[in-house]
Amino acid sequence: MKKNVFILLALLLCFSSCKSEPKTPFVPFNSLNEIPIEHKKINQTKPGKIEKITYKTKDYSDDLSEVTKSAFVYLPNNYDSSKKYPVLYLLHGVGGTEAEWQMTNNNSLVKKMMDNLIEENLIEPFIIVTPNGRSSKNFKDISFENHQTFYQFGKELRNDLIPFVESKYSVYSERENRAVAGLSMGGMQTINIGLCECLDLFSYFGAFSAAPTSYDYNRITRELNKFEPMPINYFYNICGLQDGIALSSAKNAAKILPAFDKRFEINKNFMWHEVTGNHDFNVWFLGFYNFARISFGK
Repeated sequence: MKKNVFILLALLLCFSSCKSEPKTPFVPFNSLNEIPIEHKKINQTKPGKIEKITYKTKDYSDDLSEVTKSAFVYLPNNYDSSKKYPVLYLLHGVGGTEAEWQMTNNNSLVKKMMDNLIEENLIEPFIIVTPNGRSSKNFKDISFENHQTFYQFGKELRNDLIPFVESKYSVYSERENRAVAGLSMGGMQTINIGLCECLDLFSYFGAFSAAPTSYDYNRITRELNKFEPMPINYFYNICGLQDGIALSSAKNAAKILPAFDKRFEINKNFMWHEVTGNHDFNVWFLGFYNFARISFGK
């Protein structure tokens, strides 16, 4: 009898010691100056690389004529095509292009942060794609008059860009390992298109100072109800308190969303993050840093 008791105690001790510890919630940094300085420096030991790609798509805003567009891609150090990587589609604002995130060379702050976060084992290595978000043959027209072409980008994502990236790079094809985020108009696309049109394609969402044309919480809920139940791994929002362009509408889109939609739970899969700042890259780079930690962090 004693022998059986000792065996049972030993098994219980082993079970309790072998259980994996729960993941520590990431506490976001509140200003760009709080990002550890080493993440702003070029990583000389394990640098990733940036490539420029071209792919075929269509003019989804007009006549469906064929269009060739470019995007920039960040690949982690020692990218290995025999492995699979998560992927983030990172979107620009109304006056920007695929280069607005400045992810074009080794001086890119996005690249520096990625290289250092990966080396410090704070995130899983993942791939980033920065496309031009205008789905039109006139995608090079960055005037505000061309902003309506942003709203057709979901078709390009689904039909052309994601299939091209998956044919060229070794990325996961499941939504659980795919993220979308963006600044200003790209934040609108993250909400209106990523969350409300393409929930079957993405499970992580990051809206940085989302543009005023973002859906409000009521519309978001209605659009999500059109999908079969799918887990939303995380919806991260950031906006500057001095942002006279986006703060009011972004609050109406996201801040009160968990009170009306049970799919979003504060501190579990949802965060509304207000910081001192304006409608600029001081907020957006911080948003990227936090989102990288939240989405594919360890």
